[in-house]
Amino acid sequence: MNIKLLSLVVPAYKQEKTIIKDIKILEKSLSSLPYNYEIIVVVDGFVDRTFQNAKKIKSKNVTVLGYKKNNGKGYAVKHGMLHAKGDVIGFIDGGMDINPTGISILLDYMNFMNADIIVGSKLHPESKVNYPYIRRILSWGYRTLTQILFGFKVLDTQVGLKIFTRKTAMDVFPRILVKRFAFDVEILAVAYALGYKKIYEAPIKLYFKGGSSITSKNFWIVIFYMLWDTAAVFYRLRIIKYYRKSNRKNWLQEQ
Repeated sequence: MNIKLLSLVVPAYKQEKTIIKDIKILEKSLSSLPYNYEIIVVVDGFVDRTFQNAKKIKSKNVTVLGYKKNNGKGYAVKHGMLHAKGDVIGFIDGGMDINPTGISILLDYMNFMNADIIVGSKLHPESKVNYPYIRRILSWGYRTLTQILFGFKVLDTQVGLKIFTRKTAMDVFPRILVKRFAFDVEILAVAYALGYKKIYEAPIKLYFKGGSSITSKNFWIVIFYMLWDTAAVFYRLRIIKYYRKSNRKNWLQEQ
């Protein structure tokens, strides 16, 4: 694959203290790759000074976007992806819990496998991960459910590091509706349904620096909304055929 430009979207929320450092870490990793690149930071709600601080970054390779209302990580990723100009377009979680040096491995996998999508995976045998036990429980049950419902074989759908060919991204992301819990699954389910079945997992290095956003207090709330969003994706995909090209005028109204 001839990659003239790599685009990477970074959703950011309440990261006023770390956003400058995090983007510098990411840019250092990308600058070592043999590709031109752009970083698109999407600030998901003006709830603190994350947007103002991100705008202080002086780099021709960094674009900062944002909007007033917090809409959710899925919305932020979609917003950034639809502004990206690259031949390969991806996203990585803000906070750099996922080591960005692993992006080069995903790109190697994409080239070698001639893939449509490469997914960072905690379950890859070469991955090095340290993440909360409660998330391990969620991952185990959720991956079983999604494989039954949607048919794709990806073991770990939830890692916030994925890359796409431009064609795949521009076909899939305009159709995406989920703004929060199940947007990763919606992306993969829609891509698979549209015929983009060359989806492979690659190793990552992941270390949670802070506490998990999923706690014993909100565990069942998170479960409920994940299942609700997932059921909605299944309904749109299998029952009302929402994602079909013939329904284009409707999903474009959601932009």
